[in-house]
Amino acid sequence: MEHQFILSQERGISVKVGVLGTGSWATALSLVLTDNQHEILMYGIDKGEIEDINHNHQNSKFFQDIHLPNSIMATDNLAAVIKDADYLLVTVPTQFVRSVLEEVVPLLTHRITIINASKGFDLNTGKRISETIREVVPTNLRTEVASLIGPSHAEEVICRQLTTVSAVSLDEKVAKDVQVLFSNTYFRVYSQSDEIGAEYGVALKNVIALASGAIHGLGYGDNTRAALMTRGLAEMTRFGICKGGQPGTYLGLTGIGDLIVTCSSMHSRNFMAGYEIGKADSAKAFMQNNKKTVEGIRTCKVIYEDLKKNYPDIEMPITEAIYQVIYENKKPSEVIKKLMLRDLKEEQ
Repeated sequence: MEHQFILSQERGISVKVGVLGTGSWATALSLVLTDNQHEILMYGIDKGEIEDINHNHQNSKFFQDIHLPNSIMATDNLAAVIKDADYLLVTVPTQFVRSVLEEVVPLLTHRITIINASKGFDLNTGKRISETIREVVPTNLRTEVASLIGPSHAEEVICRQLTTVSAVSLDEKVAKDVQVLFSNTYFRVYSQSDEIGAEYGVALKNVIALASGAIHGLGYGDNTRAALMTRGLAEMTRFGICKGGQPGTYLGLTGIGDLIVTCSSMHSRNFMAGYEIGKADSAKAFMQNNKKTVEGIRTCKVIYEDLKKNYPDIEMPITEAIYQVIYENKKPSEVIKKLMLRDLKEEQ
């Protein structure tokens, strides 16, 4: 079956996009860009993944039985990925964003647009990823930063299931450029400018998703999850506003949208991590054995430490509860009971 994805009235000319990463999200977004007739080259360090992509036209570590277009290629040569690229898409785990970009900077010979597709914080500094990109890449080598974020699982995007996300940038033109770059008939992108609100929203929902998975693992049902997501959204909004985000952002794709999908899907690493922790009624074994990237674990630490240091009067009981479970080895079952027995108050 021949597919026709491009919004041809808006798309414009084909461009080259360098993709930092060969993981699931890097692969899914590379498919979107390829469907939109753009040239992409992925950068990775896993020889097996690179070989699989180039010769088998698969990334079977993440997607079984998915055949990739032959034009999707990968390399471990960072300079080749950057050369002549119009855009650089960052999909590596947040703890590696700074170090990878530090390798990129000496190789840049032209001005480029950097698109962040990671959700979380620089663990060493606690800064948002857009802030980290600005700090590492000089302004003469880049346009304003953009983030492509929202409710999206790679496992569904790779199958071309209908998905909507946000292109977020302080520069309206950059946001709209990224919007056009990715948009097609199965992947719809909205533009927005509330970078602070959006980035805190998509990061904090991972912490709430850990809690959602934990209550599922403990055997609680729909009533509990509805309560958790509602109060989790209140925490996200409360903290995001104090950091400078806009309240309305949390009613959109980078707020409640991303919260819903991450708190209720088996595709969510954060939800599944929480589920294992809840089922064991302890985080100890999971923390000792986990090999996957679970952004909510690091995000929880960043937010908790920021909260205690700078915002002691802001209440974030769910975030604090998850911190206690992960970093203080408290039992999820006991922490939940304490949440339910907090002082009664008016909903806000």
